Amino acid sequence: MLYGVVLAGGKGERFWPLSRANRPKQFLRLTSNKTMIEETIDRVLPLIPTEQIRIITGRSMTKMVLEAVPSLSDRNIISEPFGRNTAAAIGLAAVHLSKDDPRAVLAVLSADHLIQPADRLLKILEESAAIASKNHHLITLGIVPTRPEIGYGYIKVGKRYDYTGDEQVYHVSTFTEKPRLAVAKEYYFSGNFLWNSGMFVWSAKAILEAVEKCQPELSALLTEYAEHVGRADEIEARMRLYQKATSISIDFAVLEKADNVLTVKADILWDDIGGWSALGRYKDKDSDHNVLIGKTTMLDSYEMTVYNEDDAIIACLGVSDLIVVRSGDIVLVAHKTRSADIKQLLVQLGQDEATRGYL
Repeated sequence: MLYGVVLAGGKGERFWPLSRANRPKQFLRLTSNKTMIEETIDRVLPLIPTEQIRIITGRSMTKMVLEAVPSLSDRNIISEPFGRNTAAAIGLAAVHLSKDDPRAVLAVLSADHLIQPADRLLKILEESAAIASKNHHLITLGIVPTRPEIGYGYIKVGKRYDYTGDEQVYHVSTFTEKPRLAVAKEYYFSGNFLWNSGMFVWSAKAILEAVEKCQPELSALLTEYAEHVGRADEIEARMRLYQKATSISIDFAVLEKADNVLTVKADILWDDIGGWSALGRYKDKDSDHNVLIGKTTMLDSYEMTVYNEDDAIIACLGVSDLIVVRSGDIVLVAHKTRSADIKQLLVQLGQDEATRGYL
């Protein structure tokens, strides 16, 4: 049976101040009138019914998930005591689902991606699940690059995988994390590389076996935890698991080491909506190439991204290439070239007790 595992524990810090501790990015309406986590779930419901969806999120976000998606219940949520990156989160989900269904196949999705069209994604997931249910391959969805991007990981395509389905499936040659611009340009023009979307399909058994082979310490912790699932001390056991587990991504922990990884060439529009610069890729622009959301007025200003949550107005005169955001009691003004450095600003805010409450 196919289960949807939605990773929804991120903070979305690069969308500060719109995304804050009490309202992380997955609970924002950035791409439509729905929150991003709602969009993620609605997108897969034609293939994966609600009862087969599991949300992996921080314990502090459980209430926010249930409020954002009223169709969910506590049974749909597996909470983490704190973040330990994707290897622990995916291992946790695999342990729980293998208990419920030893033949479970997991479609691992992120709660903050823009994907169109939805029906094309469902076809790719369905065919990937058919492959994963018959063998022990670990499948990652690869996106055809539309630009030289230094913020994404890349997959080098290997030999074509031999099977009878409609999708283009390949063995993975290598993974590369966030290359320099010159290298990203080389990858883009070569035609032999795909973006690593962070969406995966595999059986619970296959990923747990891969963790055992590539990360034996994490595997031992997961095996120990599995003995407590469904018991009165499950939450305490989960805390011990997370206290001992290393914070590492599933890419570094397993995929870059495993020898049974495939990639599906996914011909879909995809964006991970990582930060403010992403708005310019999918929001309408005015004649001066400004992305304007909320009450704004512009004069002789170009290539701006302005987001106003307030009833007051933001007015810009004679400026360009800036990000201006007003959200609650915070105003952010940043140059577009520094948008990726917002996390550094948050570190500075967090060091001062007087400003820590703005995180």
